[in-house]
Amino acid sequence: MKYAPILLILAAGGLFGWFVPEMSVGTPMPEQAATDETTDRQWHLGGVRPEGWNAGEVVLSRASDGHFYADIAVDGASARMLVDTGATVVALTAEDADALGVTWSDAEIRPVAKGASGTVYGVSATLDRVQLGELEARSVEAVVVPRGLSVSLLGQSFLSQVGRIEMDGERMTLGG
Repeated sequence: MKYAPILLILAAGGLFGWFVPEMSVGTPMPEQAATDETTDRQWHLGGVRPEGWNAGEVVLSRASDGHFYADIAVDGASARMLVDTGATVVALTAEDADALGVTWSDAEIRPVAKGASGTVYGVSATLDRVQLGELEARSVEAVVVPRGLSVSLLGQSFLSQVGRIEMDGERMTLGG
């Protein structure tokens, strides 16, 4: 019975939260919720993100192959990318670059990086605006790698702009 006072306090707190939910911790006050919704709606309609506004976070689940994948958008077009914290920049397959509207040609191919298997050849590019859910990065460095890349990589040129990156077992949390 030495834990009875603690159990009583926990029970009282639970009952309080049950009967007075609008006063529960973490629930925004009605005027704050309206402000957040207005800011969120303005942002989605093309408004300017206020300084210091937190776009939230994105939680990715580990795929059956052990990697994390993200569906990103560039100017309305989308692509599925492997999240690669070891990649310096976003690396696009030729197919994804074309689908995302990134202009490049074979004549521009040159050495762009050193990889585990040697020199990587591609074309440098800059993506104006890359979105992952509510997260956004601007002026994102990228390379188009027309040969030898089976999946596009979401690298540090994007990840470093979204804030926190945290892995916890089967989940990766970005932003927040």
